[in-house]
This record gives sequence, C-alpha cells and structure tokens, in this order.
Amino acid sequence: MNQMKLFRIIAVLEGFSWITLLFFAVPMKYIYDIEIYVQKIGMAHGLLFIIYIAIALLLQLKINWSKKELLIILIGSIIPLGFLYVDKKCLQNKI
Repeated sequence: MNQMKLFRIIAVLEGFSWITLLFFAVPMKYIYDIEIYVQKIGMAHGLLFIIYIAIALLLQLKINWSKKELLIILIGSIIPLGFLYVDKKCLQNKI
C-alpha cells in the first residue's frame, strides 16, 4: 500500500471519528451523562488526528504540495466533513 492510499484511509477514519465524536459522543455526555463514549472515541480520534497531521507533513515533503494545498489539507482535518473535500479536491488525483 502506498503512502497516499494510507493517508486517504487515515483521513476517512479521522473524519468519521470526528463526526462520531461531535454528533454522538458529545450529545451522549451532555444529554444522558454518559462519558465513556467521549473517552473512547475521543482517544481514537486524537490518535488518528496526530497520524493524519504527521502523514500530511511527510507527504508534503515527498509530493511537494504547495503551501495552499497543505493548508487546505490541514484545515480539512478540523472542519466536520472537511475530509470529504480534501479527498475529492486534493488526494484523488495524486494517487
């Protein structure tokens, strides 16, 4: 598996973990006072986020993305559903 395919997989997992955290785990915590989901999903999301950023920075060196592309890719990791835009606009044509 090449690095770009790995990055796309990590991006999707990180994006879905972010969505799950925001729209499932946090409401469960504040509506039903169940914190375990925030703890478990939050930990997974945090690890995926760190891996996403690290791979993005490594790929930037290898692929030589422009600063604008790299900024879009990094911002895409913090905006809910941003990973879909990043995948469509920045990653699909780079495989």
